[in-house]
Amino acid sequence: MFHDYSDIKDMDRPYYDDFPCMSRHDRAAQFAPFAALTGYDDAVSETARYTDCRHVLDEDDINRLNSQLCRLMEELSERPEIIAVYFLPDKRKVGGSYNVKRGAVRIIDSYENTVVFTDGSRIPIADLYKLEFKE
Repeated sequence: MFHDYSDIKDMDRPYYDDFPCMSRHDRAAQFAPFAALTGYDDAVSETARYTDCRHVLDEDDINRLNSQLCRLMEELSERPEIIAVYFLPDKRKVGGSYNVKRGAVRIIDSYENTVVFTDGSRIPIADLYKLEFKE
């Protein structure tokens, strides 16, 4: 029993006075997919986000970094320009990223154990990975 709807194909849809026409946006929203797992896509993308592991410095690297910090303390009055590679821990998951900061050093804050740049940014000495002077 096949019905091709030829008797109603050319008819206009009914209009009612007590029910206003629905906007296209509201009408389309009726057929939008139902998100049963709210936040699932965000959780998947957060898990897929890549973070680095913190590298452990060996004794030679620690000695090299300490000698660079001593040199930095000696040259503080000249506002030395440095390139610092440091580890920035991620706030949401294990790991973090290695960042590079270029700039002039203002002070070394011994109370907070940070290197303070002239622009006000601070890098914890414990997070330093590499330190180079710009010549």
